[in-house]
Amino acid sequence: MKRPIKIRMSSIRRALITVAVATVLASSLALVCASGLAFAQTAAELVSKNIQAKGGLEKIEAAKTRRIHGKLKNARGRVAVFGQANMRPDLVRRTISLQGMTAVEAYDGSTGWQIQPFRGRKDPELMGEDNVRDLLLASDFDGPLVNASKKGNRVEYLGHDLVDGDDALRLKVTLKNGDIIYYYLDPDTYLEIREEIQQFVRGSVRERVVDLGSYKPVDGVMYPFSISEGPRNNPSAQVTTIDKIEVNVPMQDSDFAVPAALRTEEKKSGLVGVH
Repeated sequence: MKRPIKIRMSSIRRALITVAVATVLASSLALVCASGLAFAQTAAELVSKNIQAKGGLEKIEAAKTRRIHGKLKNARGRVAVFGQANMRPDLVRRTISLQGMTAVEAYDGSTGWQIQPFRGRKDPELMGEDNVRDLLLASDFDGPLVNASKKGNRVEYLGHDLVDGDDALRLKVTLKNGDIIYYYLDPDTYLEIREEIQQFVRGSVRERVVDLGSYKPVDGVMYPFSISEGPRNNPSAQVTTIDKIEVNVPMQDSDFAVPAALRTEEKKSGLVGVH
């Protein structure tokens, strides 16, 4: 007579637990992989929605020049007249006028130069690579999100975040030069409402926060007419109110070119081709 086979309940429980753990691990791994794919896909989708929200790529690229007029209020409450001119592909000139003096910063596609009378420097001078970072960012006519991959920029979606208590979609853009910009998009309009900029200069990090609002269309493209920026602990230290934006106005390369007096110095300094 055969003896009945005895099966220990503890063995069954161990087997069931092993199967359950394996199932959970497999499900978790699948979820992580799926989430990674979704994040990669969502980054491209969000950039596309942002471009469409601004007016679409065709209308954005139809603008060949742009001139901005406005007022800038600094942390001390002083108000200056602000102007910026951009011309494709990457030329920019900024001016700030106050008390009869005008400061100039310009980039001609290869070299940055400036005139800083408020610092006692009334003659034009070349800008070093560290000082030209902000100007290079401003020279990107359409901004880092448009044609990002062609510019060497990498875009990642980081999920939802809060901006002043409101929901926002967060994108991380690593620029070709290694600097990082975090974009916060309005989940309803897909327009930028905040930028957090990190610039890596000689082993240190320069950070600032830029808040964007009061969007209005100009020739079918949405632009922010209210811009405030400053350090993290005071993001509204400087407020720029845009009065007027014009596109496709006449401009020439000479409007941005390094002054003749600096060209010899430019060659000696080796600052040609700063990007």
